[in-house]
Amino acid sequence: MLDAATWAGCLGGDRFLTQTHHRSYAHFPGVADTAGLFSWDDLNRIIATQRLEPPRLRLSVDGEMVPLYRYAIPTTNRRAVTWSRIQPSDFHAQLRDGASLVLDAAEKIHPAVGAAAEGLERFLGTSVQANVYASWTEREGFGRHWDDHDVVVVQLHGSKRWRLWGTTREAPTFRDVESPEEPESDPVADLVLSPGDVLYLPRGWWHSVTADQGTESLHLTFGTVPHTGADLMLWVVDQLRASLALRRDIPRFGSLAEQSDFTDAVRREVADMMADPRLVERWAQSLDTTDLGHAIPSLPYVDGLPARGEITVKLTTPRGRLTANREQGTVTFSAAGTAWDFAEPAAPALGTLLTNQPTTLGELADSAGLEVKEVAELVSVLIDGHAVAVVGTAL
Repeated sequence: MLDAATWAGCLGGDRFLTQTHHRSYAHFPGVADTAGLFSWDDLNRIIATQRLEPPRLRLSVDGEMVPLYRYAIPTTNRRAVTWSRIQPSDFHAQLRDGASLVLDAAEKIHPAVGAAAEGLERFLGTSVQANVYASWTEREGFGRHWDDHDVVVVQLHGSKRWRLWGTTREAPTFRDVESPEEPESDPVADLVLSPGDVLYLPRGWWHSVTADQGTESLHLTFGTVPHTGADLMLWVVDQLRASLALRRDIPRFGSLAEQSDFTDAVRREVADMMADPRLVERWAQSLDTTDLGHAIPSLPYVDGLPARGEITVKLTTPRGRLTANREQGTVTFSAAGTAWDFAEPAAPALGTLLTNQPTTLGELADSAGLEVKEVAELVSVLIDGHAVAVVGTAL
């Protein structure tokens, strides 16, 4: 299982975070145990049972998307709902001729991949999307390109060749003033990934990928959401909305002196906040506690949880915070955009929830020395706030 601790072991822990992350590529041969993570059988089942329209499921060759009509036909049911049905023979023909298959957001429809994405999110502190890639030939599905986000690649089956070039524009973004130029130098690395290999690639690094090793290839790419100085400034502005200087109307039609006084007042407010040495730490805490995570219902329990110790629950977001308020004798539990204050004895149960592992009401009660009924009431409050969900009904 690729939980946060396992990801840290695969990638190198604190050394990765302080010396490699956002800086350079890194190849970790054979570090990932991929058993049960994602297989060809899983891919076949998903394609056969899910209605996956492009770009969720797509084929690409030589950097171009293959038109849907070449491997699927529109199908309409008796209620006039139409979707695209994969035609296996045509689908196989496109893949045999060099197309690569992409399945976006596999973490949403495959539990093992979802757990791995959550684990990586806990380790890196940012949202993660996992895409499946499958290739059969030496033709490149996407050509040489760069991504606007970091990626962590896990090779599942077969082999894949990765040619890597450095950045031609430092820290390029999705919304940018100019595009990076194609690299003119030779690649800085030419790697062949085998099952269990992990590759980390920062955003902006050019790469070309091909299954030229004579075997079909299946891999997962975990893409991480970048956070830039521009994002920090947007957060700073949000925090300053309580300031009168930022609430005042811009004196568009005022005198030059009035306009200058206005901008000076705004500048002072921003400068004061930016002078806080703990600003990034405050931003990170806000990011972790306001991330909405995954909206998961808790059926059949629509009116609170019964006091049944075998009911299993889990935090719906990979990141949250627990803060002690010793003078008040309370703790603040913050997750999924809401904060709750609970009595201090609830802290062990809340801390267990923050491990992001499924746990029963009975286990939570034992950890805090509380009655199951008390824990059921506490968890029901968090369910109403979308921070916790039932993942085992015990019915």
